Parts: sequence; structure tokens; C-alpha cells
Amino acid sequence: MTPTTRSTPASGAPLDGLAALARTAAHPPGAAPCGCADDGLVGVLADREDGTVVRHGALVVKAHAPDTDPEAHRARLALAARPDVADVLLPPRPLPPAAPEALGGRPVTLWPYGPPVDPGDPDAAPWEEAARLLALLHRTPLPPGTGLPPMRAPLKAALAVDRMRRSAPHHPATATVLAAWGTIPTELTAPGNTPHLLCHGDFHLGQLVRLVPPAPAPEGAPPWRLIDVDDLGLGDPAWDLARPAAWFAAGILPPEVWSRFLGAYQEAGGPAVGSAPWVRLDVPARALTVQTAALALAKSTAEGRRLDEVEEVMIDTCARIAGHRTG
Repeated sequence: MTPTTRSTPASGAPLDGLAALARTAAHPPGAAPCGCADDGLVGVLADREDGTVVRHGALVVKAHAPDTDPEAHRARLALAARPDVADVLLPPRPLPPAAPEALGGRPVTLWPYGPPVDPGDPDAAPWEEAARLLALLHRTPLPPGTGLPPMRAPLKAALAVDRMRRSAPHHPATATVLAAWGTIPTELTAPGNTPHLLCHGDFHLGQLVRLVPPAPAPEGAPPWRLIDVDDLGLGDPAWDLARPAAWFAAGILPPEVWSRFLGAYQEAGGPAVGSAPWVRLDVPARALTVQTAALALAKSTAEGRRLDEVEEVMIDTCARIAGHRTG
């Protein structure tokens, strides 16, 4: 599907405008005729309320969420553009001259395209590389005055529960998820959670892409980079390890994969955990379990479908969390 097949999808993103901006950025005036569509290099990569991404050749344009905080957005982009994080975060590209900074009320940004992790080849997932990138990110020193807000991971968990309450109040599993949510200390999920270190805020394997030559890379740097800075900020780095930890606790991530991931993070000097990792990971992992389950209930209810196998596992894990904490 090309990005010009419909002008405004359910997410509210103006795809025609995004496609035109991507084409202009990829092919400035005087460039050779575009053959990207014929080569399969044009299309909509993601289309959600919190982000729509359109590719054209070697570049992608992203329309961010309409409620994006402008000051926080600028601070996050400035951080991603810093040379000292170029071996961790994919750097943004400047928009073409006279290009709009927003479309349909949504800020737009330009990025180099990078191939993502192949979901069809789980054995090749770069868990160790991801762990090292997170460790490097968490160890990045920040001078005063960066303007970075708190990272959004705790807030996203709370928002997912609120969405479930609105969308699936009568689902049989909602009470189970809320009982598990009741085990999470409220001060750790509040938006004002005390900042600590630089964090991604929404880490999962979908937030990794490979560098595409001739993109510059420091000698010895890994070929992967973290993307999506919408939730980047200051906070407890344990939250960036919480999703894999939650999957491991639920039995979805094999123990040997979790061990490789955690070991690579510790070997790279990651500060999120010490000699007893679950002391730091327990609460964030429970919160990410609840977040995943809450979103599953909200989405499955809106789509009128049954929970799939993985979603059922997360509900069952919420039941174990609630039972352990109340029993």
C-alpha cells in the first residue's frame, strides 16, 4: 500500500501531506526521477493515534501524537541530535526548507530509514545489542539545562489502565487487571516520578533499527540504533528493562534469552540493576504486565474479538500478581 491511498486514516494523520513531505525530503529539486515506488521503497510503516510513519526511499517522516508537548518534543529532538548519543539513538534529519513543522495539528519529524527487527525470525532478535544500547543510554551524562521532562513509562502504564476502564469496564478480566494494578505503589506511577537517569521510556524490540550504509557510525559501534524518542526523558532506568522482565516472569520470554539480555546489560555497566536485579525490577515489571493486559482488554473489546493466547497469558499473570500480593 502506498501512503497516498487515503488522505486521513483513523489516526487522524494526513497521509497525503506526509507522503508529499517524505518525497520532497528524499528528492530535492533537480534530483533524478523518483523510482522509489517501483522499487517498493514507499509506504506507510505505522499508523496509530500516537504516531504515523511514512517512508520514501532512504527517509521516513513521522507525525507525532496531537497532544505532544512542544517544549518536551523540542528537548527530546535536541538530545537525539547530539553527537555524544549518535552511537545509541538514531539522529533526526532537518526538515526541507519551507516544510511545515506540523500537519493536521501533529508535529512532524524526518529520520533516516533503517530496517527493523524481523518479527518472523525471533531467534535472530538482537537482545544483547539492545541491552548494550540501553546501558549506554542510561550511562549518558547530561549537563544541566537540557529541558528533558520525566520519561513517560510510568505515566503510560497509568494511561493504559484508564483506557481499559473507559473501553472495557464490563469485561470479565477487568477486575483482575485492576487488582494487579492495586499492587503498584501510586507514587511510582505518578507523572512527577523523580528523575534520575536518561531513559528511553518505551523500550521493546520494535524500537530498534539497523543503520543503513553510508550512515556514519563510530568505529566499533553496534549496527543497531534505538528509535522513537517520544517517551524519552529522565527517570528510573529499571523501567526500560521492565517489558522483557515482564515477559520473562509471564513465561513468554525464555529464561536463556532473559539471561543473555540481562547479562549483556550488566556487562556493559548498565546502572538499572545491581547484584539482586529483581529488587529494582519487580514493581516496573508488574506495572508493564498490567499495562500490556489493560491495552489487550481495551483493544480486543473495541475490535469485538477474543483475547489471543499471549494476551490471555498476561491476564493470567495479573491474576498471579494480585493473588500473591493479597493472599
